[in-house]
Amino acid sequence: MLGGKSKNIQAKLVVLGDMGTGKTSMVLRFIKGQFYDYQESTIGAAFFTEVVSIQKTTVKFDIWDTAGQERYHSLAPMYYRGAAAAIVVYDITKMVSFERAKKWIEELKRQGNPHLVMVLVANKADLNTNREVDIEEGKQYAKDNNLQFFETSAKTAENLHELFYEIANRVAQATPAMPSGMKLESERQDKGRSLFCCYS
Repeated sequence: MLGGKSKNIQAKLVVLGDMGTGKTSMVLRFIKGQFYDYQESTIGAAFFTEVVSIQKTTVKFDIWDTAGQERYHSLAPMYYRGAAAAIVVYDITKMVSFERAKKWIEELKRQGNPHLVMVLVANKADLNTNREVDIEEGKQYAKDNNLQFFETSAKTAENLHELFYEIANRVAQATPAMPSGMKLESERQDKGRSLFCCYS
């Protein structure tokens, strides 16, 4: 843009939640516009990148989509350590996944980045007739814990665009404080080259 400087940020984003909550489906729906009724369980973690542009800022997300199975829990700190943002997902049709999401939030508060942008996501809004977790319950928990809250559907793409753009906006607002998990690309006249600081 004329008359203004642009900012390019690289941010580590981790996606956490119980198995079967639709974490991978959400990410694939947002990045590739794809949805499959059957999505194989993630083993360990899957890695994706996506670029989101907001105003004069471009945020490149390095997305770590973690496995929800209990046997992979011990690996989770390796992925959320140093993250700039975290999405904690539960399935609105399974109360147990909501309780599990609360445990992830507690763990992130104990061990994560104190400047971490955290969002609680109630997924599978398209299955409202099978709902076990009332939307107000999710909203209230998020409010009590100073979290952003979104109810989404990977199947219909409901609120996914809004979710990722809100995270990008909050990550952009965090600079120049530069919490760990973010890299600020130095503005240069010679296009195509960039300098980065490091993940902590």
